[in-house]
Amino acid sequence: MSCSVAVAGASPVFSPSHISLSFKASPESLTLTHGLRAASEASPSAASASSSPFRFRLQRGAGGLWASSFGKEAIVALDSPGKRASPVASADPCALLQGAPLAPAAAATSTLLKRKRPARIDIPAMQSLDLAARSGCGEEVVEVQSARFSVFCKRGKTRKEMEDRYKAAVDVNGNPRLAFFGIFDGHGGTNAAVFAADNIDKHVMDEMAKRSIENGDRYKEAIKTAYLKTDVEFLEKEEVGGACCVTAVISDGDLIVSNAGDCRAVMSSGGTAEALTSDHRPSREDERDRIERLGSLAISRGIGDRHLKQWVIAEPETKILRIKPEYEFLILASDGLWDKVTNQEAVDIARPLCMNCDKQSRLSACKKLVDLSVARGSVDDVSVVIIQLRDFL
Repeated sequence: MSCSVAVAGASPVFSPSHISLSFKASPESLTLTHGLRAASEASPSAASASSSPFRFRLQRGAGGLWASSFGKEAIVALDSPGKRASPVASADPCALLQGAPLAPAAAATSTLLKRKRPARIDIPAMQSLDLAARSGCGEEVVEVQSARFSVFCKRGKTRKEMEDRYKAAVDVNGNPRLAFFGIFDGHGGTNAAVFAADNIDKHVMDEMAKRSIENGDRYKEAIKTAYLKTDVEFLEKEEVGGACCVTAVISDGDLIVSNAGDCRAVMSSGGTAEALTSDHRPSREDERDRIERLGSLAISRGIGDRHLKQWVIAEPETKILRIKPEYEFLILASDGLWDKVTNQEAVDIARPLCMNCDKQSRLSACKKLVDLSVARGSVDDVSVVIIQLRDFL
């Protein structure tokens, strides 16, 4: 098939007499390729242009029309194979898009010159980023008040979730002289703290029930077995994380306090602070010696921490006392408190509020201790339980 193309605004380099066309036709498109003869005859600058082939594509329109554009385009209509095509318009293509009157053939092809607007893309508005940490259970503060104890826990400023847990159970098995209290300071997540808080008291009571308690050693064995069993069961779950623990069992006037890790128990005895536990940290000489013999220095005791089990043991240390009238109250707290508040400071702040046996005042004492720790820069979770010991005489 042959065709002719009228080019508007021809230059000395491009003229109809200098253009030869070849094409490839398909049912939907026609591709024309032209080459330039040695145009250096007309202009020296054409030498480089002569070596560059030029291609443009004609699109098939309705009624067998083909159209394209180039430069100040000439619109070409190809009526049928074998017939000479004639230009239907040589005006500025912008005029065609602006609704200028068109010849019938040009009108048929004008729609081909219009760029189809792409479909609208709806981009949702970006949500604002909320960088505030949230507790895994939706709680930033936990508070509990009872006739014989009070609890106050507050999530640390840098914590994504509250990792501390507590346990408080009185009148266990219907016995008003049997109670269990605990603080569980989780790290690496809440898994270990939650598991210990849910299970260790049951193991303690079971182990104590198995033994005829005739002396302190039986208490110690029961508590030790309960801690180790809780640790083994948690490790079998193959979950990450660990927890430091401090627990207090009150049984028929006996106070049994145990810990594994750096949670601490402090008792007020006539207004004097008495620590009933010793923090298990590598800085403690006996703990450091034990760990260094194994070839490393790390945290020392707690529930879980399977990846550190070579060094971290769950075996607690236990102290047993008979409750006396001068034993006023017991504070169990995580290291979030003890890192910022001394033992005696804690007793001095809590004592005025704990002596009148009013549960609201005791809760206020817990809050004051937590607030003091935060005011002094603690960013850790802080959990405090205050137990009125005289109520268990």
